[in-house]
Amino acid sequence: MADGGGEAAASAAPTPPPSDGRGSCAAWAQFLRARLAGAGASLWIAVGLGLLYALRAPLRLCENLAAVTAFLNSLTPKFYVALTGTSSLISGLIFIFEWWYFRKYGTSFIEQVSISHLRPLIGRSENSVPEPGSPSVSRDADTNRQNLSECKVWRNPLNLFRGAEYRRYTWVTGKEPLTYYDMNLSAQDHQTFFTCDTDSLRPSDTVMQKAWRERNPPARIKAAYQALELNNDCATAYVLLAEEEATTIVDAEKLFKQALKAGETIYRKSQQHQHQSPQHEAQLRRDTNVLVYIKRRLAMCARKLGRIREAVKIMRDLMREFPPLSMLNIHENLLESLLELQAYADVQAVLAKYDDISLPKSAAICYTAALLKTRTVSDRFSPETASRRGLSTAEINAVEAIHRAVEFNPHVPKYLLEMKSLILPPEHILKRGDSEAVAYAFFHLQHWKRIEGALNLLQCTWEGTFHHVSVYPKKELPFFIHFTAGLCSSTAMLALLTHQFPEIMGIFAKAVSMVSRTCLEYL
Repeated sequence: MADGGGEAAASAAPTPPPSDGRGSCAAWAQFLRARLAGAGASLWIAVGLGLLYALRAPLRLCENLAAVTAFLNSLTPKFYVALTGTSSLISGLIFIFEWWYFRKYGTSFIEQVSISHLRPLIGRSENSVPEPGSPSVSRDADTNRQNLSECKVWRNPLNLFRGAEYRRYTWVTGKEPLTYYDMNLSAQDHQTFFTCDTDSLRPSDTVMQKAWRERNPPARIKAAYQALELNNDCATAYVLLAEEEATTIVDAEKLFKQALKAGETIYRKSQQHQHQSPQHEAQLRRDTNVLVYIKRRLAMCARKLGRIREAVKIMRDLMREFPPLSMLNIHENLLESLLELQAYADVQAVLAKYDDISLPKSAAICYTAALLKTRTVSDRFSPETASRRGLSTAEINAVEAIHRAVEFNPHVPKYLLEMKSLILPPEHILKRGDSEAVAYAFFHLQHWKRIEGALNLLQCTWEGTFHHVSVYPKKELPFFIHFTAGLCSSTAMLALLTHQFPEIMGIFAKAVSMVSRTCLEYL
């Protein structure tokens, strides 16, 4: 046990990098930054205590403490009642505001401000881009999974092509299939994935940076052509044209293939210069995002054109080559393609990896797991027979899997059972919401229909258990709501005790001041 603990401690501590090889200076700099970041808090505490001890005489701490003690002894109990009462009032107001803000926005105001403004000042910088397969990549991937588990709005992994699919709906109906809010979220995603701080160094990237911010589709397309005039190998320009100008999937695939050729060239160049500066590392991250996006959309083109095995191969290669990018939910694209191939053993293997309690759930994962369990019993299932002889073990497992899926998103059964009309899925979905149900049913309804009796078992289970009441998990209150509530209660209790027992509380206050004075005199 001791040896195991020593090995774990040794593995957790940063080890000096080898002195040979290219980039040793950068590796040593990174090692020193890690050591200083780990010892930063302890170093500041030690410096503060040392300064306090060294300056105890010039600052006349003992005399000042004696004066403070004399002042506190002269205070009447009414002062303490007013002090604790005021503290209770202020903390109560903060608690009420925190509760209102949480009910309206679903997060803590204090926590949000701390993350937005304080973390950049005291948090560590993450500029380095680790190599795929390294231990730091695994740790970053685990951190991303934990952070993403709380995310509510996600990009739809199976979102349609704007030019080749959404625009066809507009041509037929004259209506826009996407809301302004949805398109605004997509614009933010594009700026996050496809731009970086070094865009000013390449004129074509500067043009594309403006293009992703443009709201007017014709203006975006015009900017993409301008970028290609400046640089014929601008991968993001081909991406924009494939998404928004191509009117068929075949045309979109041709443009994505041109984007892939340009993106691979840029990605290889970025890999060679990634350790030269933080700007080059940021550029590599951007070029990695572009390359992964292109390959994923090429896989979706192949899936839509009937080349499903080719699509599966591209997705598997992506998941193997870029494991930290699992937050893009490429496995959901893979699940849908494998279901189309009826490769249920491969579907089960993917679920075994991603249907984990530590990973973010989705309707695709929960309902696909229920579909696989339903498949084993649905062709022989009959409500009359089940009520007469009871459920078998396999049927109980299938019913429990459906319960779990409906608990996660109770909106899906109405679309799978065609009780509600399907519409085109949005580009972003709300987890556990109606938009996620639309997106799932739009692509997976055919897989449920293919398995005989699956929809019948879903209907019997859903109507019998969750038709009237949907079960949602309770939302945990943020830490600062508990903290402000406790602070308000404790100060209110102190105010009450001071008002009711002024002599006892006065003695207690004097005792605290004497203990503080004794400690400082000892120092």
